[in-house]
Amino acid sequence: MYTEIKYLNLLSVRLEKFAKKKEYLWNCRCPICGDSHKNKTKARGFFFRHKSSILYKCHNCQISLPFPKVLEMMDGDLYKEYKVEKFKDSAKPRRDMRKVNRIVTKKPEFKIDVLSNTTPITSLNKSHPAREYLEKRRLPIEALYYTEKFKEWVNIVKPETFEDIRNDEPRIIIPFKDQKGNVFGFQGRSLSSTGLRYITILIDEERTKIFGLDHVDIKETVYVTEGPFDSLLVRNAVAMAGADVDDNSVHLGDRVVYVYDNEPRNAQITKRISKHIQDGHSVVIWPNHIKEKDINDMILAGYSAQDIIENNTFQGLTAQLQFNKWKK
Repeated sequence: MYTEIKYLNLLSVRLEKFAKKKEYLWNCRCPICGDSHKNKTKARGFFFRHKSSILYKCHNCQISLPFPKVLEMMDGDLYKEYKVEKFKDSAKPRRDMRKVNRIVTKKPEFKIDVLSNTTPITSLNKSHPAREYLEKRRLPIEALYYTEKFKEWVNIVKPETFEDIRNDEPRIIIPFKDQKGNVFGFQGRSLSSTGLRYITILIDEERTKIFGLDHVDIKETVYVTEGPFDSLLVRNAVAMAGADVDDNSVHLGDRVVYVYDNEPRNAQITKRISKHIQDGHSVVIWPNHIKEKDINDMILAGYSAQDIIENNTFQGLTAQLQFNKWKK
């Protein structure tokens, strides 16, 4: 099966919504019948192991074919290469299956334009509710996007995320990009005052939920805030986006400052700050005269959040003393 899996991965760039579901099971939109023409999120074609070969079956058109036949139908040149390699393999000694498993179980990487079906906030009319909300909060809009139907869009970029897409809603899209600018996840921020405010989706489940990696300079001081919106208001900042961020999850350089919300009665926040202090990290301890909960609220109240952060960054024993005063 080594050769079949190798050529299936090569063919995968031509298979819509191709994804590995589990070992020896792959899913895609059917290249034979085209799957559903009304619902572009449908993917009912499956490649799977059968004895020592790979078969293809579509649960829409019910066609069932061996993998080489599908390869021949879709790419004649690649099929010829496959036949030559199979012929060569037949003359070789048996492979070490431990090495084969390491190769064939490696998750293939796919370059997709995740944001292609969204609208940049900068392209929206200034009276649009999404743009109006962001600008009213004095938030930079250049890195943000918008979609009218969030669940429907998510099911396009990550199929089967939402089983029920009824009662869909518009959301602001906050993309998580790596250092190369590739989108590996995103948050959807609701414009409604009710329901779930943020929904976080990872396209690559192995990545840490962190916003801002594409523009941060780890040679300078890096500020780590709680939410993406706050990070947009601080120089050289990233956001935790619901995750605990430390050097075990992502390397942010040697000068990292953790900036939590100004909520001394929040047990979860105080616990995290305490742990950072114990680990020797630099943290921001807000001065007592600041009553606003987060950086965005501080800016709306007329404060220079950057100055407050830089003047109230502590480490070690000093951090512990300031922390004890703050949480009283």
